Parts: sequence; structure tokens; C-alpha cells
Amino acid sequence: MGLKLSQGEQGDTQNKDQGLIDQANPEYLAVNWDSTGGGAFAVIPTSERGKLPDRIPLFRGHTAVVLDTDWNPFNDSLIASGSDDGKVFLWRVPDDFSLRPDLPADQIEDVAPVGKLSGHPKKVGHVLFNPAAENVLASASGDFTVKIWDVEAGSAKLSLKVGDAIQSMSWSANGALLVTTSRDKKLRIWDARQEKPAQEAAGHQGAKNSRGVWMGEHDRIATTGFSRMSDRQLALWDIKAMRQPVDGFQMLDSISGVCIPFWDDGTQCLYLAGKGDGNIRYYEYQNDKFEYLSEYKSADPQRGIAFLPKRGVNMHENEVARAYKTVSDSYIEPISFIVPRRSETFQDDIYPPTVGLKPAVSNQEWFDGADGLPPKISLESLYEGTGIREVPSDSLEKPVKEPVSAKPSEKATKEVEDQEPEKKTPVAVKSAD
Repeated sequence: MGLKLSQGEQGDTQNKDQGLIDQANPEYLAVNWDSTGGGAFAVIPTSERGKLPDRIPLFRGHTAVVLDTDWNPFNDSLIASGSDDGKVFLWRVPDDFSLRPDLPADQIEDVAPVGKLSGHPKKVGHVLFNPAAENVLASASGDFTVKIWDVEAGSAKLSLKVGDAIQSMSWSANGALLVTTSRDKKLRIWDARQEKPAQEAAGHQGAKNSRGVWMGEHDRIATTGFSRMSDRQLALWDIKAMRQPVDGFQMLDSISGVCIPFWDDGTQCLYLAGKGDGNIRYYEYQNDKFEYLSEYKSADPQRGIAFLPKRGVNMHENEVARAYKTVSDSYIEPISFIVPRRSETFQDDIYPPTVGLKPAVSNQEWFDGADGLPPKISLESLYEGTGIREVPSDSLEKPVKEPVSAKPSEKATKEVEDQEPEKKTPVAVKSAD
């Protein structure tokens, strides 16, 4: 079940770029929201169902449209945003936050930022927290640089000069390296603290956007892009041998929308969500190849999509992944990927330990050169409801010896294909006329 976007007025909100989900965590979704008088975004609790009120509190403070957001990996209530105004703002979801406050619509107050980072002279199109270091944030700008911020100090301590428009970026699991794709068709791996590329390669040669994602704790990167003939492609890269992809550029299809890659370290699966089409392909990674598993298909094209961290899935239903997709600015639909097996106990083969809420190093330690993988937690403890339990690092094994096939739940598929449109139960965040 999900939320339907209301059809009434939402303050000064417009319908220009609304409804693009940037990120999700077990507690909240973040949705970009264009409005007159300044940019804003909405934060929606994942527990929300049905139609949203016509007036909801927005996270407002930018003077231009919000282009990207990213949740802090170690605190589900902290989020960063980047905007067309060239600023990076930091926000905290209030403890008593509700989309349905018991107040008249004209008395509902928006949420203000708790921190502001200034340094880019042009728009900030991407923001991304370091996955291992506390309060370290990367921001990519139209000035063709990536700045690395010490959030606590409020200052940019490092700057990576990419030299062309940055299309995507992704951190390595230990937060030491950063991969970027850019308009000059180059794939670069940055040693962030040295402020220079450690590796560089010719990426996808098509004119449209390329995306890259670090494959968890592997020294591998997955990229999507286009050929010169505008065919969509997938490629696997070994960061120690970047002259060409491991198995060349694999052609996917001739659809025009950008493929957005998402990596699941627990099942060793790669998900590809096509922006502008309704499908999500997924692959196993084994023997240094991507093996096609299956495809979730829908007639409803996705404008934006976000995947939950592993600690947010429903393990009692054998759900191994959950995505939230925005559909034509009218609703947000949850999609469950479920391993089809009957079970009444915890399935440890599909739920290995996963990253928890503690960083490996502090911000100061990271800027001083320290690295590390964040402590992992037992998903069995969450399954049993006994609270978070850390797993000793010396007891950890490779995530999955035999990658496990997953498929979207029949319920999610039926919501798209079988039900009448008015009976769909999407997540709805309303766009204003």
C-alpha cells in the first residue's frame, strides 16, 4: 500500500520538477518539490498510506529549485540538499514531525534548515554522504568540481576538479575513493584526500547521461550509459585494470531513458531502473559477470526511484529489496522484491549482516587519513525484535556464497497490472496545479 498525491493546492507549489524521489531510508522518503519564492522538498514517513493532505509541511529554505537530497547513513533524521541556488543545506526531521498536524492549513509551519554550506558558485546537482565517515559530505556542482565538506566545521576541506559536468558519483564502501561519471565520457576514480584521480578510463561513448555505482565491498564498479548509436549499455569495471570494462559494454536495449543502477550488497544483485520507462531489471553478480535474473515490468513509467537500505525491508515476508517509484507526479508506488519460499524462521542465507548506524571513523579521523568499514549488525536481531546487535568483524563472511534469485511480490505486480487505477495504493505526494 502507498500514498496518493493530493490534487489540491499546496501553498505556492508548482508542478515543474516535483515528484522525483532522491533517497529513502527505513523512516522517510525525500521528494523534490518546486515552489515559487524558493525551492523545497517534502519528507514523507514510510508509514504513510492513502492520499496526503492538500497542505503539508515542506522543508523550505533554498532560493531556487532543489535538485538532489541524501539521507545521513548514520542518522535517519538528518538529510542534506543541493539546489540550483548553489547552496548545500542540512536539515533535521523534527521529533514530532507529522504530515497531518492537528492545525488549520494556514497555520502549518514549514521546516527550516539547521545548517548551510556555501562555496559553489553554480548549481549543486548532487549531494552524497560518505558511507563510512561521520559528517563527511560530497557535493557536485555546475562549476565542474566536487567539494568534500566537513559538515561539523561547515567548511569545504577538499575540492576535486572534474573539468566537465558531473553526471553521477558514488563512494567506495570504506569511504576512501569516489567514482564520478561526467559529460566528457570519462570514468574517474578519485583518491578524495589527494584531490586527484587514481584511475581514469573512457566510459560510455553516447551523448546521454552515464551513471556509476560502487559495488559495495568489491573493487568493482557498475556503470550504465549509451553507445554512439544511442543503445543503452551496462558495464562492469575492475578498479585495478581500468583500460576497458571486464566483459566489454553490454547492450541492454534502445530505450531513450537513463538507467539508474542500485547495488544490493546482501544478495549481490544489481538493479537497473529505467527513468521514463516502467521496468526494473535485476542481475546476479557472480564469476565477475552480471547474470540476468528477471525484470519487473509496469506500464507506468517512473520519474524517480529510490531503494531502501537493507535494514528497512520486511524480513518476515522474505523481502530482499524495496523500491519506491514516482509515477507521473500523482503517486508513489512501493515495489517489493521477494524470494519465493515458504519460511517461518529467519533466513540467514539471504540476510547476511549489513551496515548499521555507526560510522567507522569520525570526520576528523577521515580527513587525517583514516579508513575503515562501518560495523555491521545482525539482521536476525531486527527480525526477532530484540534490538540492534553488532556482529564482530572477525565473524563476517562474504555476503552470499550463492547469489539468491528474487522477484517482485505478486501483490506489488498486481497493484500495477491487475487493479483498477483508482484502487492502486501508491504513495501519494500531491503536485499542485
